[in-house]
Formats: sequence, structure tokens, C-alpha cells
Amino acid sequence: MARKKAAEETINLDAILFKCRDILRQARNSGSFFEKRDMMLTLVFLRFIGEKYENGVENLRKDLIAQGLDPNDEQIVSAFFDDATFTDGTYNLPPEARWETIINTPAPRLNAALDMALHSIAASNKQLKGCFIEGTFTQRNLAPNDIKKLVDEINKISYRAFGEERDLIGRVYEYFLKEFAVNATKEEGEFYTPHDVVQLIAAIIEPFDGTLYDPCCGSGGMFIQSADLVKSKQGDISRINVYGQEKDAMTWRLAKMNLALRGISHHLGETYDSTFVNDQHKGVYFDYIMANPPFNLKGWYNENLRHDARWADYGTPPESNANYAWILHMLSHLKPTSGVAAFLLGNGALDDEDAVAIRKKLIQNDKVEAIIILPRELFITTDTGATIWILNQNKKGGKDHGRELRDRKHEILFVDLRTWTENPIKKEGNSKKRFQLITEQIERVAAIYHKWQAKGTNGADYAVPELYRSVNISEIEENGWSLVPSKYIEFIDHDLEIDFPAEMKRIRKEMQEVLKQEKKSQKMLEDAFKGIGYGI
Repeated sequence: MARKKAAEETINLDAILFKCRDILRQARNSGSFFEKRDMMLTLVFLRFIGEKYENGVENLRKDLIAQGLDPNDEQIVSAFFDDATFTDGTYNLPPEARWETIINTPAPRLNAALDMALHSIAASNKQLKGCFIEGTFTQRNLAPNDIKKLVDEINKISYRAFGEERDLIGRVYEYFLKEFAVNATKEEGEFYTPHDVVQLIAAIIEPFDGTLYDPCCGSGGMFIQSADLVKSKQGDISRINVYGQEKDAMTWRLAKMNLALRGISHHLGETYDSTFVNDQHKGVYFDYIMANPPFNLKGWYNENLRHDARWADYGTPPESNANYAWILHMLSHLKPTSGVAAFLLGNGALDDEDAVAIRKKLIQNDKVEAIIILPRELFITTDTGATIWILNQNKKGGKDHGRELRDRKHEILFVDLRTWTENPIKKEGNSKKRFQLITEQIERVAAIYHKWQAKGTNGADYAVPELYRSVNISEIEENGWSLVPSKYIEFIDHDLEIDFPAEMKRIRKEMQEVLKQEKKSQKMLEDAFKGIGYGI
């Protein structure tokens, strides 16, 4: 019943957003697609930050009553509410910026009231400085009836009503990316990374503390969903320092709104700009990198980048697309002896002939740790096949997240999930469907990776047909430095006279042992952290 309810809520959210789109399509002066999108996302932000403030006030009232104080007493109101401080990162909004004020403003004054709210929020909080364009609503000047209908629709969206959504602003952003994807090329469209894919990446590299970087952070979805995972592991998001950069102006502002709304400390640069042309975190090295760069991005290169230090040791990446420029950029930002990066690229990067020299050096220098090719149709906005690349600056072994790691030099783990064809399907809109990775599958992939890393594992025979295999670089050299998993993983010919049920039984038994060992390691790690005073 719970799953059905969540699905219905998602459909209702899409219905509300469609209605808003319809209002803006018919309204005069509503502007281009991007101006409509920006207006909508700004309204959604005001709605969410307003609701967060209302929740903060409600919780403060409960705390005061629990302490035997009267929240309606004038002195108590003056001491606690007029300049409220909330412990959960909630912003104390001035009266003109509260959603209650906005929703009750007469239609003819709504455009001015919305701009006043944005100005007050930006002026009172440095984290939100630069998030809003001055005069967003008065410049568009929608007719009173149109702006009122829009605000009334946005009023229906709330965390209370859509509690199942992990990143509501990101979910709204994704909706507009879907609508735009009709006119975007598959190579250059922006992709919002689904929650299950982010969860898989985070489960593999475990970015539970330290510094986390995303060079193409979009609306901040990677950060939001990683923070949610940390919380689910009883961790403290204040132990994570988030860094990012984004080229698109509105998306950069949206990321700042989204992170501020969640109380996540962030450093997204002084302004929006190209990561390649103006690296705003130059010289900074990170513990973890998680990213979903635009696949096969064209037009990234200019002559000023020819002798850039980021690829001095590997050669200039192909001008035809940015795949290997992203790889070398991220490698340049990893901590030299311990940094780990996990990012998505289109499958073409695995065997790109134009980049074979760079790929060869990456493999020979032991930077590539694992390649995980994903099932198709995981993304709503593209049908392009995708792969998770994992780079690791330390394949020599040691301790990591409570586990003893072995020396994995000159080995790469290949995992191919394309045989997982029975994944649950989520309907998106009228026709588009996408596969979803379920929790058990995510845990299984993480367990495969962590067992491969662990002391006691023999990489030479670490393999399960049609799923994974550990490969020595000598074999990769024989295959022309290709990183296509199907060249290394054994695929069973089901037409042969073999006892396939028995083989699958063996595989299932082995995977049960992998999961058992993973849970044992997790329990040891939790006990260790409890012993020093905090969870993970």
C-alpha cells in the first residue's frame, strides 16, 4: 500500500507541475522556456523555505511548552521568536518573506511581494547571496490572475504532502529537464541523476566524512542525496564539506538554494562558470569526488587549455568531446595518496580510440580501480548507456572505513549489470519508463566491490560469469587498453549442455557469503565509531 501511495504522490506532483507549465504557456510576458523554468524553481524554493520556517516555529513552540514556558507570552515571543535561532538549519525569515505572507497577498500586489521576499532573504543570509535575480517577478509582470493561479498551484507542493521525495527541488528540476530534453541532443542534454544511481555510487565509495567535490554539480542533487545517505547511517552532515561548480547561471543559483534549504555547508565558487575555463577550486584536493558530467560534451575546448596543468602528465584530451577532460580534471583534484572518485560517463568513453593514449597511462599509473556498466534506461532524460568509473589514488592497501584492504596494484574490477533485466519499472509521465535499482541490488554491487578490495581475496580468480571479474593490466594491454567489460567478463552460452541451474545456485551461494561479510564489516565499523562517540 505504501508503494502505491508514493507512486500516486509522484503522479500528483507531475500533475501540479504540468498545470503550472500550462498557466505559464498561456500567460502573457512569461518569457522563454528558461525564464519560465527559473520563475517556477524560485517559487518552489520560496514555498519550501517558508514551510521549513513554519516547521521550525512549530518545533520551537513545542520545546518551549515542554520547558514550562508560554510561547504566547510577549516576553517569550520577543526573546525566542522575533529573532529566532533554529538548531536544524532553518532560516528565520522576515515577515515579508514568509510563505504565509505571500499566499495571502492580493493578486495585484503579488509580483512586487515576491521580489520583496527574495530581496529580504538574500540580504539577510550570505549563503543565499547571488541566488536570486533582482526584479525576477516585477520584470516579467505576469497578470494578477496568472501569478495568483501559479502561486496557488505551488502552494500544493510541500514536504508534508510529498514526504517520500528525497530531493523535492531536484525532483522539480528533473521535471523541467524532461520537458527540455525533447529539444536537446542526447550528447549535450543535462541529466538529473536518479536517486538509486547516486545511492549506488555513495554505497561504493562511502563519502561519510571529509571533503566532497562535484565539478558539474547541477542542482546539487549528488550532495543532497549523499547527505541523506550519511543521515541514514547515523552520521553527521556537518562533518562533510561540500565543494562544487556549475556553468549554468540558474542551475548554480538553484544548487545554492537547495543546499541552503538543507542546511548543508557549501562552497560553489564566487559565481557560475565553466569548470574547464575557470576552475574555481584550483589547487584544492578532495577526499571524494562524485559527478555526472554531461555525456560527450562538445564545445568544451579552446586554445588556452592546450597546455593546461591538469593534463600535463597525460596529454591534451580529444577536442571532439569532454569525456577525458572530465576524467583528468577530477584526477587532478583528488588527494594524491587517498582520494577516490566515482563518476558517470557514456559507454563510448570505455573504448574511445581518440583517447587510447590517455587511457593507457591512466591504467598503467594504477588510477582506474573499477568499471561498472549500468543497466539501460536508468535515466529519464537520455537513453544513452552509462558507466560508473572509479578512480583511486591508493590501490596499495591499508585501512578504509574499518576494513583491511589488500594490494590491488595492476588490477581492475569489471562489473556488468546489463543482465539485470528484471528490475522494477517506474513510469514517468505518459509513456517514458525507467528501470530502478532496488536496495538489494545496490548492496550486492557494493559488496562485490568491497570484497574485491579486502585482504584475503585472490584477484586472480575473483569472478562470477555474466556479472564481474578482476582483470590484470597485462590482459587489458592485450585488448588494446579497452575498458569494455564484455571483453573480460565470461558470458555463458545458454545453448550449451551445461547445468545452468547448478551454476546459478553456486553464484547465489557465493553472493550470500559476500553480503554476509559486508554486513560483518559494517557492524565492526559502527562499533568502532560508537566507541569514540558518534555514529557513521
